[in-house]
Amino acid sequence: MRTRTGHAGLGLVLALAVASCGENQPATRAAPPPPTVGVAKPIARTVVDQDEYVGRFVAVDSVEIRARVWGYLDGVHFKDGQIVKKGDLLFTLDRRPYQVTLDQARANLAQTRANLAFAEADLARGQQLVRDHTITQQSFDQRTQNKRVAEAAVAASEALVQQAELDYSFTELHAPVAGRIGDRRVSPGGSGSSSTLMATIVSIDPIRFEFTFDEAAYLRYEKFAKRSEDPDVPGTPVRLKLINESGFDHEGTIDFVDNQISQSSGTIRGRAVFKNPTGLFTPGMFGRVQVPGSAPYEALLIPDQAIGTEQARKFVYVVDAENTARQKHIVLGQIQDGLRVVKDGLAPEDRVVLNGLTTLRPGTKVNPQEAPPPRTPVSRAE
Repeated sequence: MRTRTGHAGLGLVLALAVASCGENQPATRAAPPPPTVGVAKPIARTVVDQDEYVGRFVAVDSVEIRARVWGYLDGVHFKDGQIVKKGDLLFTLDRRPYQVTLDQARANLAQTRANLAFAEADLARGQQLVRDHTITQQSFDQRTQNKRVAEAAVAASEALVQQAELDYSFTELHAPVAGRIGDRRVSPGGSGSSSTLMATIVSIDPIRFEFTFDEAAYLRYEKFAKRSEDPDVPGTPVRLKLINESGFDHEGTIDFVDNQISQSSGTIRGRAVFKNPTGLFTPGMFGRVQVPGSAPYEALLIPDQAIGTEQARKFVYVVDAENTARQKHIVLGQIQDGLRVVKDGLAPEDRVVLNGLTTLRPGTKVNPQEAPPPRTPVSRAE
């Protein structure tokens, strides 16, 4: 009886030990669900590469206002910095001395014309007298000479009157071009002459933008640029932004490229023209211009956040039919209206992963969710 009881006790202890070990074993964990990622197909679009250059605005017309005759400044007829139209009165000089000179010239003209009238009448009488042999041929020739001298005197007096009228008109200084005038450099009572700068005027609408580009860019532009002999065909379209703007919203055209490349810098000067009805642009202002740098070509566009970097290569994750993330290396282009151009490595039907790139590895199972398509680029005239 003692032996059986001992065996039973040992069995109970072993059973409890086995049960205790079973309770300490961890439960089998379920596999985590695949990560949810947003996917979208790239946007197919015809694009043109854009080259960017920094340049400066220059006026189409820039004129220094100087008096053509000497005189004391009598009046100023504008406010500093105002917009003036072509022909607007700007300054007046003291006109009295020139009025006296003009009156004297006109009086001299009247006198010479009277002398001419007398000489013509005297010559007419002489013609009859010489036929009647009342006067000699020498006397008749003398009257002819007097008439010619009188005609020359009239011509000289008329020239003096024209000069006096011209000098008199120069006492009023009018705007030769439309634009914005600077501050006056002479005060009323001061003297003005051709050596005295009185003010400057710069035209503002339209306005030019000058920039330089290198020889390689020049050859590339020449290769794909459309040539036309028709003067009515506009130049190459360009876009511009100012230093405080984020987008290239101002449109213009290239109207001039210089005829030689600088030997010192290896660059050539280009010029674009922009409309400026509000006067936003002013000569001397800096800006950045975009010039078409390629012929139009088909490309795919995706958001920048969908692109990863692997050493020197760029890649994206695409989701295949089995919802597996696959890595694709791509060749990038420029940003076009907020989206990145992909030149190679991507297909139009690829479902590109838009988020969570840091948590993915090639071959990872994912739960793809169709995301809204990338922002469609705003169509612009290329």
